[in-house]
Amino acid sequence: MHALKDWLKRQISNPQVVSLALVLLAVWIIITFFAGTLAPVLVAVVLAYLLEGPVALLQNRTRLPRIFAVTITWAVFCVGSLAALILLLPLLSRQTTQIVQEVPVIIGNIQAYLMTLPEKYPSMVSPKQVEEIMLSAGDYVTQLRQFVLSNSVVVGVGLLYIAVYLVLVPLLMFFLLKDKDRIQGWFRGFLPTDIGLLRTVWGDVDRQLANYVRGKFVEIVIVWAAAFLTFTALSLNYAVLLSALVGLSVLVPYLGALVVTAPIAAVAWAQWGTEPEFYYVLIAYGILQALDGNILVPLLFSEAVDLHPVAIIFAVLFFGGIWGFWGVFFAIPLATVVNAIINAWPERLREQPVPLTTDEPADDASVTT
Repeated sequence: MHALKDWLKRQISNPQVVSLALVLLAVWIIITFFAGTLAPVLVAVVLAYLLEGPVALLQNRTRLPRIFAVTITWAVFCVGSLAALILLLPLLSRQTTQIVQEVPVIIGNIQAYLMTLPEKYPSMVSPKQVEEIMLSAGDYVTQLRQFVLSNSVVVGVGLLYIAVYLVLVPLLMFFLLKDKDRIQGWFRGFLPTDIGLLRTVWGDVDRQLANYVRGKFVEIVIVWAAAFLTFTALSLNYAVLLSALVGLSVLVPYLGALVVTAPIAAVAWAQWGTEPEFYYVLIAYGILQALDGNILVPLLFSEAVDLHPVAIIFAVLFFGGIWGFWGVFFAIPLATVVNAIINAWPERLREQPVPLTTDEPADDASVTT
């Protein structure tokens, strides 16, 4: 206990540690209590990180003032996003409607297959077990339909919210990019002058977060395109929708790929049953995930995020459980923050050591944590 008290005393007496703790507390309060309200701001911040690289590249190559580089990059991104939305949204909407209508057929095929299990494996599966499984599945489908119907009234509100995103997020992106230095200076005005530890942590986090956002965007595009080409070559139904799910699944490391496996397998099984094409789809999807995890991710994130896979999975589960969607989305950046603090903390304390007690001689003041 005495050692713990001494350690706490040293940390509290260090203004750099106190500044860092206050900033982390403020960020925690904002994410915990205002993440839903500030969701457009969070989205704009992520997209601003995405575009900061092209803006800096355009400035260095053309020597344009920042305002012109920001305007050109922002305009190209907005036009490209709008064009992609116009092209893809009808296809995604149509295939979503079709696959929802086909759900009863898929369930019927699954039930028919389950009925054959007692004949094939009488020692392992009984007709009563199959009946219980079918009743449970029927209850689940009924509850799902009731949920969809009961929440159908929020469709108009959802469309209005999307319209708000389409207006607010681009504007926020533009001003975050244009006034980046002014905004950072405004935030620094609330901080004390002795923020060496905070500056070290923020520099590491800022660099890795920027690389992570840009790398993740590139990964989504590549995986989406590769999945679309693969599913199209195999003549899998709903290739556009399923490939979009595969592309977006990379936002949740490891767990996203497992979740998306179920709809891909269900669609392939409803289309071919146990024919060889069904297994071809599963094998191709497995190869795609293996290439993504073992080749693409190391190439894109070798310098962006230096985290062990166990730490990434723990971060997804931990922050997702605390903050829901935004916790999952920012799991790796948040884990990067923790990693940056751990790496920077001992270094800063070595640079500015604090004596354990005032009675100790000056030669012993080099003791660090």
